[in-house]
Amino acid sequence: MKRIVIAAALAVVSISVANAADLGRRPAAMPTKAPAYVTPLYNWTGLYAGLNGGGAWGNSSVSGPLSTGGNFRNSGGFIGGTLGYNHQINQAVLGLETDLDWSNIKGSSACAVGVSCEVKNTWLGTLRGRVGYAMGASGTILPYFTGGLAYGGVKTSADGLGSTSSTKAGWTLGGGVEAAISGPWTAKIEYLYVDLQNTGAPAGSTSRFRTNEVRGGINYRF
Repeated sequence: MKRIVIAAALAVVSISVANAADLGRRPAAMPTKAPAYVTPLYNWTGLYAGLNGGGAWGNSSVSGPLSTGGNFRNSGGFIGGTLGYNHQINQAVLGLETDLDWSNIKGSSACAVGVSCEVKNTWLGTLRGRVGYAMGASGTILPYFTGGLAYGGVKTSADGLGSTSSTKAGWTLGGGVEAAISGPWTAKIEYLYVDLQNTGAPAGSTSRFRTNEVRGGINYRF
């Protein structure tokens, strides 16, 4: 009987030790997959400044005592500075931009017998809103629409009758694409249609200046 009791006790001890050993073993860790890397979205929010320049073509006209009988072509170039601010909401980008350029956009036509008239834009500024959408894997490409106020100096000259210079306000509308190129630097290309409405001209006449602009620019974001 003693032997049976001792054998049973040894069996219980052996089972307990085996169970304790099993409990001490940690289960093998399950393999885990690293989370996918997500490229951070480019941040367009903030103030920026830069340079712009380009070429223009369009039409002008003189009416009244000195009449060109319709439109005539104008063309030329411009260069100047840009200042703006963007605010980004998810991928939508809202902005306000202003620029001021030296301009040499001009054209001439006969406006009376033996008289030639010239209409010349000497400087041009705009104050525009911008609405864009950040595209690309990291949102570094920004197509946008833009429009607002245009203003500038228009000089109308007539042979032998002098000239008249006016500062006029009108409107502009267009669009473009801006892209991040390196660090805080971005580059853009855009199209603007500009209409400065009617301005003064010699001999009690009026002139009108309208043009299409294609401009490039480079900006630094602060």
